[in-house]
Amino acid sequence: MIEIRLSQVFKVLKWGACAFVSAICLQAGAQQGSTFPTKPVTIVTAFASGSGPDAVLRQVTEKLSKLWGQPVLIQNKPGGGGFIAIESVVHVAPDGYTLIQLDSEHLAALPHLYKSKGFVTLNALDPVAPMFRTPFLIAVATDSRWQSMKDLIAAAKAEPGRVSYGSWGVGSPGHLGGEELGLLTNTEMTHVAYREVSQLFTSVGSGDVQWSLGSIPSSQGIYKAGKIRYLAVATAKRLSIMPDVPTVGEAGGPQGFVVNSFVSLLAPKGVAPEVKSKINADVIKVLSDPEVKARFDTFAFEGLTWTPEEIRKNAEIKEKTYQKLIERKNISLD
Repeated sequence: MIEIRLSQVFKVLKWGACAFVSAICLQAGAQQGSTFPTKPVTIVTAFASGSGPDAVLRQVTEKLSKLWGQPVLIQNKPGGGGFIAIESVVHVAPDGYTLIQLDSEHLAALPHLYKSKGFVTLNALDPVAPMFRTPFLIAVATDSRWQSMKDLIAAAKAEPGRVSYGSWGVGSPGHLGGEELGLLTNTEMTHVAYREVSQLFTSVGSGDVQWSLGSIPSSQGIYKAGKIRYLAVATAKRLSIMPDVPTVGEAGGPQGFVVNSFVSLLAPKGVAPEVKSKINADVIKVLSDPEVKARFDTFAFEGLTWTPEEIRKNAEIKEKTYQKLIERKNISLD
């Protein structure tokens, strides 16, 4: 009887100790989330200074800095398909004080473009907070003979491989979007990759390449100079800031042809859930600021309110599409 009672006492003590430790850990995690940040936060971005994602990130970090009472610093590390920025972050302490700004192609296409690296972005980084989604328009030279998507597709069918389209890099939304259009219309078009976005749209304007997908911030300079015009927007409905530009479906292209990219903030794996939740809530709060929303509207950027889980889910949806397109043409950056 004494042995039985002693064993019961030990079980109760063991359970109590475990519960006490768990309570302490939960309390510490909650406290960590409520006090974050207590020092400067650094956001590494894979985008060049002056780009659309960089411009809105600077406005967002200015608001975050005021909200947090701590400096929020930006480090631009473009190039290398995103690996320069990614490799500078993946091995830092997972405490929320170092974040990285990437787009959906870094998350969904990069693992298939660099198969030899064996690197899966979402295995090394965790989504933390959303930023925005950007639509793409189909641009041609102002003096192009094409007046609609129907004209473009008819030309591609008449002369397989003769119609050329440009993009700002292999594996970019401009490239993979062009591949998807070819797949949906059963046409073959020649892709031309450019190193700089400015070179791309200069070439579209001069007719060196016949068309290109482009976001508003990347193509507006050439558009306002009268060098290019938009045949259509690759969205489900027209853009409010360009209501005269039809959707691809309205312009005689495939119905449901949508090309977009979303940008989000991620962190090295292991950040405390309470810290991720706070960053997510505070970024979404900043995105609802009227000044930030007005800036987003000028670029046709759609501010997002996704949870980390929703960021991952949307990346996984894109990954399935990109894998099919990449494998179809054996596209590689290895």
